[in-house]
Amino acid sequence: MHKILKGAALLQVCLFLTVTATAQAADHTDEVYVYGTYSVCDLTQQERVDEIFEKLDKPIYDAAVADGTISSYSYYAHHTGGKWRRGMFFVAGSIDALLDAQEKIGGQIDAKNEKMSTEASKICNKHDDYIWRQVAGNVGTSEPGKAVFSAYYVCDSREVQADALVTQVFAPEYDKLIADGDLTSWGYLEHIVGGHIRRVATMTSTDMKSLMAARSKLTAALIDNPLGETFTEICDAHDDYMWEVKANGM
Repeated sequence: MHKILKGAALLQVCLFLTVTATAQAADHTDEVYVYGTYSVCDLTQQERVDEIFEKLDKPIYDAAVADGTISSYSYYAHHTGGKWRRGMFFVAGSIDALLDAQEKIGGQIDAKNEKMSTEASKICNKHDDYIWRQVAGNVGTSEPGKAVFSAYYVCDSREVQADALVTQVFAPEYDKLIADGDLTSWGYLEHIVGGHIRRVATMTSTDMKSLMAARSKLTAALIDNPLGETFTEICDAHDDYMWEVKANGM
């Protein structure tokens, strides 16, 4: 009987959170979209790709931020996790702006040094592209730290309910970690275009040890919250990655 009552109470709370989050989304005007390219690279030559990015790509991305083509960008190197070895991300206020930026920046890179661009593509010869929309957090609008932890989730049909849990229950805990100086930024993003991953939770800090300490604090704060269990039931499979930020601009 107690289990039934507990389940009913949780359902009522989740329904309330879903309606609240939907209303907030309708009022939200400052949209943040992220184009992410996750690359699989030759381990013996991946540092060469970093050199190419620094010489070829970075000045063009910096110029794109300066002229308003994009609002920010980040370039990540794999530290711990799965098959992706490098991640390239840029941010804009709409999907159209992302696509325009992709065409413009890609064309400028090839025009500047197509040989070098081709070399990088041969080293990192497989990739997955995603377009994300930020649901919560300050990704793309706040200077990130040098260390990143990202969890890539596969969810069931209740993913909007999971979004509500993040915005109403988890977000205050993330914000507290930022206020306390444990994190430098965090974000929760929904799938718009791409593969099977449906949601991403990401957070950054000044270094890897500080990042993992912050993650432990977050886990401890949520461990006894039954709504945390509800989120993991909805998004019940995930891959964790730790990244090093090689370059960023905003």
